[in-house]
Amino acid sequence: MRAQTVITASALACAAGLGYASVIERNWFALRRLEVPVLAPGSTPLRVLHISDVHLTPGRHRLMSWLRSLDALEPDLVVNTGDSIAHPQAVGPFLASLGPLLGRPGVFVYGSNDLYSPKLANPARYLWRTSTREHARDVPDLPWAELGDGMESAGWFNANNQRGRIKAGDLDIEVSGVHDSHIRRDSYDDVARPADPRADLRLAVLHSPEPAVLDQFVADGFDLLMAGHTHGGQLRLPGSGALVTNCGISRAMASGLHSYPDAGLATPPWLHVSAGLGTSPYAPVRFCCRPEATLLTLVARIG
Repeated sequence: MRAQTVITASALACAAGLGYASVIERNWFALRRLEVPVLAPGSTPLRVLHISDVHLTPGRHRLMSWLRSLDALEPDLVVNTGDSIAHPQAVGPFLASLGPLLGRPGVFVYGSNDLYSPKLANPARYLWRTSTREHARDVPDLPWAELGDGMESAGWFNANNQRGRIKAGDLDIEVSGVHDSHIRRDSYDDVARPADPRADLRLAVLHSPEPAVLDQFVADGFDLLMAGHTHGGQLRLPGSGALVTNCGISRAMASGLHSYPDAGLATPPWLHVSAGLGTSPYAPVRFCCRPEATLLTLVARIG
């Protein structure tokens, strides 16, 4: 009888945890606010809104409404680091969710799930490997081009294996980005060259924070690196943090702002990894890892 009671209690606890993770925390959106000392002395602060990994499917009205409300923050620049959709009919709802944010300067790259629809799989596989090999389909089955056209037509810069110059606030910003390395569509050779020291900010944008790619941006002189993909681990344990990252970045850097390691630089660049706003429709849970967007206020370097 005692053993049966313990089993029943454990089952109830598991059910309660699953209910919390799938119903409450998955829809408990958080806005993070961080200050990044990355600009030259005397520069005017710049407000950058970082969104990532929305994984939108039709019907997620609470997520769409919350995303649309972010325009009230009045960001000077919006950076979208990919995995915006997870359904063939999600492009229109996603663009509508951005709403007035599309009227602001913006930059975007794609993630693998902007091209390939999610598949049912055992989520425990992330404990021993990444999902890189799971995107072996030859032809994308999601309307990624329509998604990109919608953002580009609003004036956002398409940074997939491209470099360019944008103006945001009072700053001249050099932008460089790559397509998703998780599905081997990145081509750093297309953007490889030293960053312009005359730019007020040198911004690198990518979906998956793979150290091999980050290191190349650092070597070329980019001083702010922005990525997503990890979902912050999606399931985190108190005191232990993220269990997995699904890429080459360490678990300690699964989300948040970090001074990116590079012993050869007196002032290492900053890396911000967003924990993202969504989940795969086949793993709709978050635990100790609320869905998030981040408002980064870029300010002058200390000293």
